Amino acid sequence: MPRRKLIVSSCLLVAGLATGGFVALARSSAPAEPPSAAPAAVPVIAATVKSSDVPIVLIGLGTVTALNTATVRSQVTGVLTDIPFKEGQFVKKGDLLAQIDPRTYQAQLDEAEAALARDQAHLANAQTNLTRYVPLAKQGFAAEQQVTTQQAAVAQLQATIKNDQAAIDYAKTEVSYTALVAPFDGVAGIRLLDVGNIIQPTNTTGLVAVTQVQPISVIFTLPSADIPKVEDALAAGTVTAIALSQDGKTELDTGQLSVVDNQADPSSGTVRLKAIFPNQRRRLWPGTFANVRVVTAVQHNGLTVPVAAVQQGPQGQYVFAVGQNHKVAMRPVSVRETLAGEALIDKGLSAGEFVVVRGQYRLSPGTLVALADPGNPRAVPNPSTASSGMLP
Repeated sequence: MPRRKLIVSSCLLVAGLATGGFVALARSSAPAEPPSAAPAAVPVIAATVKSSDVPIVLIGLGTVTALNTATVRSQVTGVLTDIPFKEGQFVKKGDLLAQIDPRTYQAQLDEAEAALARDQAHLANAQTNLTRYVPLAKQGFAAEQQVTTQQAAVAQLQATIKNDQAAIDYAKTEVSYTALVAPFDGVAGIRLLDVGNIIQPTNTTGLVAVTQVQPISVIFTLPSADIPKVEDALAAGTVTAIALSQDGKTELDTGQLSVVDNQADPSSGTVRLKAIFPNQRRRLWPGTFANVRVVTAVQHNGLTVPVAAVQQGPQGQYVFAVGQNHKVAMRPVSVRETLAGEALIDKGLSAGEFVVVRGQYRLSPGTLVALADPGNPRAVPNPSTASSGMLP
């Protein structure tokens, strides 16, 4: 009896072990089921496609050039007695810049005026005598030769008076040359002579250079291929020209296109143009460089996006457009021009759409995006050459 119980217990133990081992094996061989989760949205900064009137422009680099520049020189020789202007001063036409000692030339004028007075008295006397001789000759009391001689004396004195008047005019001119005046409105440069020095016509450096700065011109170049557009714009009316700083970031003045040169430079394939600016704030200065933006037309209802939205790929330019489901699509675009950080889009977009302007490096077609605050650029980093491929 005890032996049967032992056998039964052993069978049950073996069966239990077998069953438990199968269960354990079954549990250890079952595959783990992965958790299901939606992909995270990529943060980007987006901008709206805007519709507005956009100027069509041509931009050329040029040099600011004064309309008039003159070096004030003397036409007479003398000592400088006064120089009333200040260097860098804005002077008006006719303002006194320097005074030369006029005494020598004034004496010559006085001498010429005295000679005129003397000869006028002689003429008056000769005419009186002629008036007496003529009736006497008719009555036979004076010879015809005497009348003829007197007429010649009167004519000679009349010629002498003309010569005296010419001498007076010349002397007055010489006296006027002792006052050096501004030839036009402009800015006086650095003075080249001081009071007490002798100035003369052979002095090539002169006294000072005066430069007209209001208005002022900019001479710039454009490719020869752009000239038909400029000529069409000129035929339609006044062509607006905008002067900008050399880096193109600061608007300096607004004027108008004045002239297109009559021939192109075959070596460079460019044509020179001149634009005139009022320069009331005197922000254009002769000799400096400036960009000139010529407005040839206006694109009505033109579509613009920030330049940062436009990407360059193997197939050309494109943007990432954000759909209503917040998924992006690569949209090929055609850019007509870029101006002041905005790109004018010819085709590929519609007004009101959203395009990605920051964060494109993590995008591909169909990527889910989240629109970040445009006022916080740090929310969406842009990769640099050094960090590209290292950002998450």
